[in-house]
Parts: sequence; C-alpha cells; structure tokens
Amino acid sequence: MRWVALTAVAPVAWGTNYFVTHEFLPADRPLYGAALRALPAGLILLALCRQRPRGAWWWRSAVLGLLNVGVFFVLVYAASQLLPTSVASTVMAVSPLTMMLIAWSLVSERPGIAHLAGAAIGLAGVCLMLLTGVGGVSVPGVLASAVAMLVSSFGHILAKRWSAGADVLASTAWQLTAGGLFLLPIAAAVEGPPPELSTPALIAFGYVAVVATALAFAAWFTGLRHLPAGTVGLIGLLNPVTGVLLGTAVAGEVLTAQQLCGLILVLIGVVLGRPMRAGRRGVITPAVVGAASCPRRPGGRPG
Repeated sequence: MRWVALTAVAPVAWGTNYFVTHEFLPADRPLYGAALRALPAGLILLALCRQRPRGAWWWRSAVLGLLNVGVFFVLVYAASQLLPTSVASTVMAVSPLTMMLIAWSLVSERPGIAHLAGAAIGLAGVCLMLLTGVGGVSVPGVLASAVAMLVSSFGHILAKRWSAGADVLASTAWQLTAGGLFLLPIAAAVEGPPPELSTPALIAFGYVAVVATALAFAAWFTGLRHLPAGTVGLIGLLNPVTGVLLGTAVAGEVLTAQQLCGLILVLIGVVLGRPMRAGRRGVITPAVVGAASCPRRPGGRPG
C-alpha cells in the first residue's frame, strides 16, 4: 500500500493548489502562471537528477510536456475562471473512467469490475459533494475542462507506456521543463512582460512549483509506474475531497450532510480500486525504479 499512499500525495497537493492559486496568484496571467509553475519545478528536479534526455526521450519529453503540462495547465486555468469549482471538479472526476479506457488500449490494462465500480461510486460521490444546483454554466468552460481531462488522461497513460528504462524523477523533470519552455515564449508574446509579484505571491508560486508540481507530479508518475492506471485514476478523486476539506478547515465553510455522504462514497471508490496484492496482473513493476533517488544512468531508449 506504500505506492497508494505515495500516489495520494499528488491529488492532495493539487487540491490545495486551487485554493493557493485563487487566493494569492494573479488571475489575469494564465500563461505566465502555468509557465512559472512548470519551469521552476522542472529545473528543481533536473538539479536533483542531473540527467538529460537521450534517444527517443528528446521527442517524448516534448510530447508529454505539451500534453501533461503546457496544454493541460492552461486549460485547467481557463476552466477554473469560467466555471464554478464544483462543476470544473466534477467534469475532471470522469478521468478515472477515461484513464481506464485509454490504458486498456495503450498498455493492455483491462479494467476490472472493482475498478469500474469504484469509478462509478467515486464519481457519484464527487457529484454529491460538489453539485449544488449552480446555474448559468459556461459551455466554453465545460469544454475546456473536458478537453483538459482528456488531454491529461491520454498524456498520463502515454507516460506510463513509455516509462520503461527511464528514471521517474528524470522523466518528470524533462516533461515539466519542456512544458515550461513551451509556455514561456507564448506567455511573453500574448501577455507581455512578466507580472510584478508581491511577497505573498512569490511564496505562493514557490509552494505551487515545489509541492503542487514537482513533488506532486513525481509522486503521480511513480504511482503510474507501480500501479494499474485504474487505481491511480481513482486515487485522483482525492483532489476534490481535499478541496472540500480545505474549504471547511481554512475558509470556515460548513461540511453538510450531503457533502459528508459524498466524501464517504469517494473514499469507498478509492478503496475498491486499490491493488489487492503486489503481483496483481496489470501492475508494471520494473526491477529498478527511481522513486526516491536518481541513479546516474541513461534516460531511456526507443521502444
């Protein structure tokens, strides 16, 4: 269960990211916000690993960086601006089912009954927690959230398929760096000079880059290396749970009976999707995985 616990770091950190971004970061600079989140995180991991891509990982890093970082970060920001958090989070909660179907196609991981049941129960729980009859839903916002969910699901499973032979932290660093480098010139062209940041905003960007991006993505891709995609997708449902609990603890919001029931359903869904044993079919368990360290070895070969 240690890989489940490690993977859970990612959605919990992403759940706190909504609050930090909304409260402390500039709302009118989505491209710079995404670039300043991704690039420092990638450079931090590169400094730790001191590995550069080799062979196929040059173009793989560019593709994954574009999908998992560049496009995804901007679409999530757009969705969060156009939609209530409840609606945006509910659309993203469909990702476990999407990841299962994509994993079935790309990495031959056929979803089990428990995974499908967990996804359905978890989605019902998220809807119960977050959907409160909000009106005036923006169609472009829903489309942005849905495309973000599809892009990230495909990108994460693609990273799982290409994971053999590459250190987890190094490949995560390459994706984040590539995505940040992709976003930076576009941000400069579209949004002009970088925004002036106050001290709280700088601290918030530090948290977002180090905890909600570098640490979170390393944990997430480590989970994808060791666990079935269905299990990882269900663990991702802890993201909206964290948002609700954070609102209760920090913003003084009241946890209603409806939200409490939804939270319980989400946790049941996550438990249903947990791996029953280490040797379960469909789990990718390479002999050497750099989950906690970065061995000095080549960064992967064409597959």
